[in-house]
Amino acid sequence: MTRIIEIKNLTKKFRTEEIETTALNNVNITIQRGEFVAIMGPSGCGKSTLLNILGMLDCPNSGEYFFLDSEVSNYNERKLSKIRKGEIGFVFQSFNLIEELTVFENVELPLQYLMIPSTERRDRVEQVLKKMDILHRKKHFPQQLSGGQQQRVAISRALVTSPAIILADEPTGNLDSSNGEEVMKLLKSLNEEGTTIIMVTHSSNDSKYARRIIKLLDGKVVNQDEVKSFQV
Repeated sequence: MTRIIEIKNLTKKFRTEEIETTALNNVNITIQRGEFVAIMGPSGCGKSTLLNILGMLDCPNSGEYFFLDSEVSNYNERKLSKIRKGEIGFVFQSFNLIEELTVFENVELPLQYLMIPSTERRDRVEQVLKKMDILHRKKHFPQQLSGGQQQRVAISRALVTSPAIILADEPTGNLDSSNGEEVMKLLKSLNEEGTTIIMVTHSSNDSKYARRIIKLLDGKVVNQDEVKSFQV
């Protein structure tokens, strides 16, 4: 396997006028291309902070972050934004779809940011919607879809740029158990096709779909275990 992410001695602190809180404390993690990794731990342990840094939505106070062999922790926002747009797909608990746009337009949006020509945009959007079995809803608006369908659209949007990695933040958190299982099977299928996935989750059931679990406690990595009986 090829290393896609490596963080070394990563620390993140949040400061107010009265208090300083250490969200991540000397964290070291390596993610190989093609992995499916679940990040777990109690509320406040640093999971979301770690995911935000991996997604280049936030920066560490100290330490190193290598993404595709480039050290990005000190990149300016323009460089980080360029990597985010082309190399990282995001899937959120709340879907984060734009209500005024159709399914097609929501999925097309990242390609517009990348200045992809319209004909190629159409082909890529329709291809990924077909892959996610939601092409028949391409003219619908998000409020016309079920939660499970909205998450399929969100995954389509994450995939349409052919990113190096997908970051999923509690992807089944707003879904019932049936739709949640459907979404997890989709993510597992994408991983089996070669997509690298890092997922933050509270769900022990969802974590079984991953191949490795990283456990955080008080901002530190306390365990990194291969999942011996991941879902098939």
